[in-house]
Amino acid sequence: MKADDIIPLHVADVTYPELHPLAGQTGPVLAFVIRHPQGIVLIDTGIGEGNAWIDDNYKPRVRPIKDAIFGARVDADTVELIINTHLHFDHAGQNAEFPEITTLIQDEEWEHAWDDGYTVREWIDFPDANYVRITGDSEVASGLRILSTPGHSPGHQSVAVETDDGLVLIVGQAAQDARAFATGPADASVQRLRDLNAAFIHFSHDRAILKKAPKP
Repeated sequence: MKADDIIPLHVADVTYPELHPLAGQTGPVLAFVIRHPQGIVLIDTGIGEGNAWIDDNYKPRVRPIKDAIFGARVDADTVELIINTHLHFDHAGQNAEFPEITTLIQDEEWEHAWDDGYTVREWIDFPDANYVRITGDSEVASGLRILSTPGHSPGHQSVAVETDDGLVLIVGQAAQDARAFATGPADASVQRLRDLNAAFIHFSHDRAILKKAPKP
């Protein structure tokens, strides 16, 4: 497996609302496909449609997740595993497109998902949903690990993929963007991810990819 077997999917853009730290700015929402030898893995599903509060406050421009996957020349109907970095509306909003598919989520995240205002419940609670709750780190396939990285949300998790080109991280929203990850203040989870010294680092809200400088 190569580093380019981890494919970013641009699944939405949002305009951040007045009380958000990025108020007025437009930002991307990314999901990711992993072409793993044991099957296709999807990290996050983007934003759903039809929620008036989300539409009014974030003005999302949404791309259907299956269209995004097909656009990456991957058959969306072959997804075998979903990993949600967390259950906020912009990361799990189209989970219902994959009924019965095993979807891995931290137990702590699941417990908070039902708090008022935490997410859009109808986007994560649907017929034949198949959530599997885990606690802490877990190796879910050869060379594919979930890392518990709480901070942005109580049960946030990141994904580490061993490739022929070095370690690839999908850090979700453990950091808002590449600059914050590289130079901003680091909580325990960000510091843990930094210490892994990955060759490539992907973010859910930044199309930039951090790359480790080659050795001279």
